[in-house]
Amino acid sequence: MKYHMLAFFLGFICDCILGDPHIFPHPIRLIGTLITKTEKTLRQNEKTQNSAVMLWKGTILVIFVIASTVTVTSLLLLAAYCLNPYLGMALETLMTYQILAAKCLQVESMKVYQCLKKKDLVQARAALSMIVGRDTQHLCEEDIAKAAIETVAENTSDGVIAPMLYLAIGGPILGFFYKAVNTMDSMVGYRNDTYLYFGRTAAKLDDYINFIPARISAYLMIAAAFILERFQKCFSGKQALRIYKRDRKKHASPNSAQTESVCAGALGIRLAGDASYFGKTVSKPYIGDSLHSVTNQDIRRANHLMYLTAWLCEILCLAGMLFVSCQCIV
Repeated sequence: MKYHMLAFFLGFICDCILGDPHIFPHPIRLIGTLITKTEKTLRQNEKTQNSAVMLWKGTILVIFVIASTVTVTSLLLLAAYCLNPYLGMALETLMTYQILAAKCLQVESMKVYQCLKKKDLVQARAALSMIVGRDTQHLCEEDIAKAAIETVAENTSDGVIAPMLYLAIGGPILGFFYKAVNTMDSMVGYRNDTYLYFGRTAAKLDDYINFIPARISAYLMIAAAFILERFQKCFSGKQALRIYKRDRKKHASPNSAQTESVCAGALGIRLAGDASYFGKTVSKPYIGDSLHSVTNQDIRRANHLMYLTAWLCEILCLAGMLFVSCQCIV
């Protein structure tokens, strides 16, 4: 257990300091390539196939990608630990580091912040387009900042807390299982003509595996808001809790508004609302109250909230792992 706890902690520290590594192929990109190639194979001659067939083929995609990811991860870890426990811990640390995305989320969202700070809306829209799925070409300064904040808030759960919880429970094997499902959802889990049936299994599975982590993330973020309030008056733990209770269900996804509502309340801003995707406007209810206008500074504050939430989860997970280790010894 001590090797797993050390790998869990060191992997988190590596992510906080280094972020997304570019010196070698990232496993999540490899999973994305596997999804793309498998989809291409499965969707041959799809014009002659009905919705039931596409739903079944989408299910095959999910099973194949998960099985491949888990098998490769398991074999690599098993081989490393069999050769040497420290080699196994090093590989587990590396995998943990690659699964988490706190630093990457901060770096990419702060690119938007820097562009807005320079009043360069063209570059801000370009930077934003790298982290959101909506159309960004015609967004104004406030809407650009809102979209960046929403991404930080939502991905605090999807990119940081949820994978951290799965890592704590089952190490990189369960961590990469989560990332495989999450990546499939981001690539094929759309409610449009192309993916309505083919991507349904991936989307539903992603909803299921994020249900509990999203709510844990929300409560950890509320705790973070209360802590930050003691140092920066721009945060409000009380408002975070109030808006969470009121607006946490204001999203088509059962999970996305959990942390988004907390972030909106903590910062005293209004998020969400109508957005354009692939040229079509999608109506969405607002989340939060507009106690002040959204500015680029709120992107920085959202990242502060994200990082403290991540640290609270890290401490909670390590405490849980230590408790389980003590129980096993007894």
